[in-house]
Amino acid sequence: MSEENNNEELRPSKMRGVAFPKAKYGVIFAFVIIIIVNLIYYKEAIFSLFK
Repeated sequence: MSEENNNEELRPSKMRGVAFPKAKYGVIFAFVIIIIVNLIYYKEAIFSLFK
């Protein structure tokens, strides 16, 4: 029981009520952002392949 109390108090008191998203959603979100930025940056090269 003392281990559970120690684990709960690792986060600061103001952050205890904050629900953090799962790590896998962060990874998926990062990949989506990278793909979108690359599409915007290289859109002329991508469109030239289809012509």
